[in-house]
Amino acid sequence: MPSGLEITQRALEDFKKIQEYMCLAKKENATETYAKLKKEYQTLKALLNVSGVNLTDIDEIKE
Repeated sequence: MPSGLEITQRALEDFKKIQEYMCLAKKENATETYAKLKKEYQTLKALLNVSGVNLTDIDEIKE
């Protein structure tokens, strides 16, 4: 069973990937894709906030 630290690490990696994909989707004007990614972004952001991760420096989207 993964530890809390392992879960947080995975969430951080996923958060970074989602942000990259959101930037690409926005650039390509893929609004449906962006909306789907935004839901995942919000979920990961909430999880990381509950885990006590300070997102100030790593949150590129700022939504």
